[in-house]
Amino acid sequence: MIDSSPSSSWKRRRFVAVSPMESELAKARLAAAREKYGRDIRVFETSVASATPANVSDMEETDDFYEFTAEDYYRILGSKKDDKHLKTKKIRDAELAARRSRMTKAVIRVRFPDNYTLEVSFHPSETIQSLFDLLSKVVARPDLPFYLYTTPPKKQIKDFSQDFYSAGFVPGAIVYFAYDVPKGDDGVPYTGPSLQEEVVSLQGLEFVAQQAPAPEPTPEAATTSPSVVPEQTEQKPSEKKKMVKPKWLKM
Repeated sequence: MIDSSPSSSWKRRRFVAVSPMESELAKARLAAAREKYGRDIRVFETSVASATPANVSDMEETDDFYEFTAEDYYRILGSKKDDKHLKTKKIRDAELAARRSRMTKAVIRVRFPDNYTLEVSFHPSETIQSLFDLLSKVVARPDLPFYLYTTPPKKQIKDFSQDFYSAGFVPGAIVYFAYDVPKGDDGVPYTGPSLQEEVVSLQGLEFVAQQAPAPEPTPEAATTSPSVVPEQTEQKPSEKKKMVKPKWLKM
């Protein structure tokens, strides 16, 4: 499944004021990228702690991991007790179709060896081939063969015709990118940039585009001063007292 959001440096940037021109420029660049690649894409740097483990293919479980314990037995026994009334295949298929219809997005994050991450959203019914087609447009060396894999354990993705829902990539997943090229004469694999510079330059633009510039105070609000009560208004009560008739005049 997908992990935490982009690095904290970009989180802090969300609170930095930007000018209206910067916000509009970011929106224009994102729109141009959407037009070029056909999708909304996000680019951010992956922390070193979240990067692909170097020894992922060398990790092996001990014999104790495969031992069937008493806890495993009672857990399986309890699950069978809860399943007294077995559902028919028709009911199971209907429930599966209902769950699938509620899923409308598959957020895929592709992590590259140079600690960049590309995030793209697909419809669950789209095939994994659509992800490969997009990567061939954004990687720095589209002429070199590459492959994707998941971990742990390390498993290369080979069935491109499978949709994201069937592959278990809904609502989201992390996959890893690697160039499928032999090591050089020095025994070191290809370590060049993974993404094109144009794609890397999109990093953080979605935050800038979302920023709304602070409203400036209007001249009317700045120059308005409290109203002064005219002196005639204050003298009206005293004037009314003068108009009262004396008692001897009523007699």
